[in-house]
Order: sequence, then C-alpha cells, then structure tokens
Amino acid sequence: MKQNVLVTGTGREQALGFAFVRRYLEQGDMVFASVRKPSEALEKLKEKYPETLNILMMDIGNTDSVVKAAKEVASKVDCIDLIVNNAVTTSPDCGKEFMDTNLDYIAKAFDVAAVGPLRVIQAFMPLLKKSSQTAFIANITSEAGSIGACYRTNMIDYAMSKAALNMASKTLHNSFKDDPKINILCIHPGWNRTNEGNAKAPLDPYENAETMRLLFEERRNVKDGDLFVTYEGKIYPW
Repeated sequence: MKQNVLVTGTGREQALGFAFVRRYLEQGDMVFASVRKPSEALEKLKEKYPETLNILMMDIGNTDSVVKAAKEVASKVDCIDLIVNNAVTTSPDCGKEFMDTNLDYIAKAFDVAAVGPLRVIQAFMPLLKKSSQTAFIANITSEAGSIGACYRTNMIDYAMSKAALNMASKTLHNSFKDDPKINILCIHPGWNRTNEGNAKAPLDPYENAETMRLLFEERRNVKDGDLFVTYEGKIYPW
C-alpha cells in the first residue's frame, strides 16, 4: 500500500534522514521531506522524483513553523500514514566534559531534540487520524538516551534530550494504547557513517534506513511489544 510519509531532518545527503527519504521514494510513496534551510541534495533528488518528493520548510524548534507546515501538507494530501521524527540538534559543547560545558546551550538543544518531535506529532495529528491504516510514528532516539546503559561522561545535552524523547514516546504510547488508528515506537538507529567523524561506524545509512523501514511496517499494528528498540528490533534498556 502506498503511503504519505513525513520525514524530518533530511537535508544532508550522507545522513540518515536523507536515506529514509530515498527509501520511501523508491517504494513509490508520497514523501514530505522537512528541512530547516534549503538543501541542494534534496533539490537534486526532486529532479528524479518530481511528483512524489515534497520539500517542506519546517523548523521543529518553532511551533508556528510546524503548524504552518502541517497546513501546507494538508493542502496537498488527505492524510499522513507515517512520521519519522529524525531531526535533531546538539550544542557546540556536546563533546565536552561536564565542567567544560556551557550549560546555557542545553535548553535550545533540548527544545529541538525532545520537544520538537512532540510539536510535529501534535500539529500533524489530524492528518494521522485520517490514515486508512494504523498511522505510525517512529521517533529516532539513541542509546545515549538510555539511563540503564549509560556509560558516557560527556554529550550531556544530547543524552538528556534523547532520554526525554524516550519518556515522551512512552507517555504517548500510553495515550494511544486503546486507539487502533495510531501507534508509536522509539528506535536506537545504531552508529551510522553519516559524516567524516563517523567514518569507522559499522552501519551504512542507506542500508540501515531500509532495515528500519521494514521494522516500522512489522511493528505498525503491534501495541504490546517493546517500545524502545534497536534498528534490528531488539529491546534496549530504558
């Protein structure tokens, strides 16, 4: 079944969001790829998929921007069947140890990475509710958001925001548990080769995006399974 899909954080060609966009376009789906600023890579991809790729300007750190984007999407399609909340940000001090970290950076990173996906879900909920199947929300989180498995002494802003996104996903799961029209999952996508700094990562974003695409379909109607899982569908500790 063809779907209307929204993917956030899609501007970088080598990154995971862009890979999701490619995979869903290859399935023949209608894709809304959101970016905060123009992306040359997306514009080039649209030349190949002029009818099914929609580039959506949306800043998930700004409620008005998200609401405006939802209205734009609603003017083009009747529903959204799947949201991949992939967009994230980190502070300039993300890699620093605690005593060297400017704590004033944390709130902005938190607002985008943790609250941003909630803005998207809230604004697009009317479109999700109109899906002819069970609408699915995939929140791309991280092992860094696990309290039980935490080993780091840095990345405080990123880890805090992902832990908060996990809690938000659980809270929404509780809200949706009796609603057959909507489901949610939070996924640790593994370590991907998304930039030069991740050159030694074991996972290719394009291949991994397909692994997760299949996982989302497998889990679309599963209400009682593990909520925080890896890209392979294995349970990850909260």
